[in-house]
Amino acid sequence: MPTRTSNSGPYRGCCWTFSATVVAVPGIDPWIAAEAERIARHAERELEALVAVSSPSGDAEAAEEVIAVTSALLPDEAEIERPACSSPDHAPDLLARVRGSGSGRIVLLGHLDTVVAHDAHRHLERDGDKLVGSGAVDMKGGVVLALGVLRALLDRLQDFAEVALLLVVDEEWRIAPFVHADRLAHFDACLCFEAGERTPAGEEGVIVRRKAAGTLRVRAEGRAAHSGAAPDKGRNALLALAAAAQAVAACHDPQGPERLSAVPTILNSGEAFNVVPADGELLCDLRADRLEAFAPVLAAVPAEHEGVRLRAEIMRSWPGMDSREATRDLLAGATRRLGRPVVGTERGGASDASHFAARIPLTVDGLGPRGGGAHHPDEYVLAPSLRERAEVALAVAAEALGL
Repeated sequence: MPTRTSNSGPYRGCCWTFSATVVAVPGIDPWIAAEAERIARHAERELEALVAVSSPSGDAEAAEEVIAVTSALLPDEAEIERPACSSPDHAPDLLARVRGSGSGRIVLLGHLDTVVAHDAHRHLERDGDKLVGSGAVDMKGGVVLALGVLRALLDRLQDFAEVALLLVVDEEWRIAPFVHADRLAHFDACLCFEAGERTPAGEEGVIVRRKAAGTLRVRAEGRAAHSGAAPDKGRNALLALAAAAQAVAACHDPQGPERLSAVPTILNSGEAFNVVPADGELLCDLRADRLEAFAPVLAAVPAEHEGVRLRAEIMRSWPGMDSREATRDLLAGATRRLGRPVVGTERGGASDASHFAARIPLTVDGLGPRGGGAHHPDEYVLAPSLRERAEVALAVAAEALGL
């Protein structure tokens, strides 16, 4: 059974850790120690280069620029492909493959798009142990570690069949179906490099469980009227959307069987202070153990409220992820290789790892460096964690490939 504890780290809130097989931890594997040191020597400069490019989701030109920088950091042995992005009108994604002569295939997963707009972008700066810059922890720091793991495996070509690195440019705001999971469904493991964490006990945490995530959109169609001269001739879209928000909020049941959270987050309606709002839009964030839990929330939104028509839809659906059982032995083996515990945890945020988990049961997330402030211009990576989390990622990759 999981144990619930408080989490006072950069990702605050409820943290669950899951029991795993108890294993002896005599000391770190020499190969892991040496390769992690090599990754750490280059990591800050590589992070600086990636953060220097402002790459918010949807900007195709910025995506091409950050992909060019990333491609320059790839080893010469990598075969580079540019598969179409899941989202229309985006730059193609980046897929790099290194092929070996052994057996076993793993995909290293990440994204290059960020949330912060160009005019708020901050280049990387050091502030004590913090490397502060837009997109540093979500997730260009993770991309740096994924690149390092790929390079580290070049000396072990005889020990695997293929290592692929998939970096997408639309993770932060994708409403279209994810197109890449089927392409790599035959791989043995998926390792995703979203931000890492420590458990409250100080152990190395990796993510093995995430909730399903959805965005509910409600559009209102009312009728405008002068709010002073003829207010009753109008049909108030703002009030209708407020009623819809209340209906959604009434479904909120985080302690229930589906652990459903239903939270209205954005309401836009009205253009003038003296006009009855004729239209508007409401967005709500939904999280639950299963996507099916969102259907009752959608059904709870009325089709009409006081003469205003309401149109509700789920515009963004990401599946949940639960690889606790599938990864139990993997994390036990990684613990032996690392010489300190690697513990499966849960996180509420969505990730592309969830798309792969349904097809590749051996999926582990949260292999990136530790940090905080995600989605803010001043987000940061903790510099010492670049080496520490490189060790974790190498241990998990080595165990997944049976090196």
